[in-house]
Amino acid sequence: MPAYTAAQSRRRMAARAQLAGSALCFGLMAILARKLTQPDMSFTPGHLAVLRFVVGALFSLVAFGLIPGLYRPSNHRLLVMRGLSGGAVVVLYFYALAHIPAGEAGILYNVFPVIAVAMSLVLFKERPTVHLWLAILAASLGVALVLSQGHLGLGFGRGQLAALGAAVFAATSANAIRAVRHTDNAATIFFFFCLAGLPVVLPFALTPWPGGAGPWSLAVLMSLLAFAGQLLMSEAYGTLSVPEAAIWLQLLPIVQYVLAVPLLGERLTLPGLAGVLITVAGVTYGTVLGHRKRA
Repeated sequence: MPAYTAAQSRRRMAARAQLAGSALCFGLMAILARKLTQPDMSFTPGHLAVLRFVVGALFSLVAFGLIPGLYRPSNHRLLVMRGLSGGAVVVLYFYALAHIPAGEAGILYNVFPVIAVAMSLVLFKERPTVHLWLAILAASLGVALVLSQGHLGLGFGRGQLAALGAAVFAATSANAIRAVRHTDNAATIFFFFCLAGLPVVLPFALTPWPGGAGPWSLAVLMSLLAFAGQLLMSEAYGTLSVPEAAIWLQLLPIVQYVLAVPLLGERLTLPGLAGVLITVAGVTYGTVLGHRKRA
């Protein structure tokens, strides 16, 4: 039993590191996506979504060819559902960003970890501890403070509905990943995410594509970062419960906020710094005290 407990503890620490790495990859991806959609680069969100899925699928095929046995689909229904829900997330969130301010869209979208936890209570009978609920609440408040910069004024219209819809589909994806990790590996899950998500986003990329080696190099790099972020997240869900993963997922907008300072020239604010500290404190609190002790 002590050896099992030590091995389980090491797996949990590795999964937490994987989610932290996933947040870093997705944060860098978001920075590049923002840069690529500027007028001088001329990529649209639809272009980037399609490129992200195509590059991911191609690299998955290369990996499957190099590593025999890596492609092992089992639960096709859940694999396809994860891909379709992931495509819906991309479409709805980009629609929200086109109609409401980015901070407002981010606040609404970032409720998806809480929705994911509520879903996991029904689907997996996972029971978060009081400490974990407090950690999720603290981290969510910290993220809201970062994104709103201390000024929270939400309306309600098509953009807000789209952001909330994206949050629901993101929560569905999180639980689908958690469920399918019992039968399928992270590489197979990601491949189906790209394969099933591509038809969802393809209609939004029918406008003329830009040229130039520089922008295309950055766009491919963005896709590779998304590839790494998705693999790390899927791998972590094989070990962590949905509630514990939820608090680590709150690191994503924090990483994006911090990286935007040196890479995009954005400035830090006092509400933003306070939000960062609150979020990190919430994640730390949930990591240390949020798990149930094994009988």
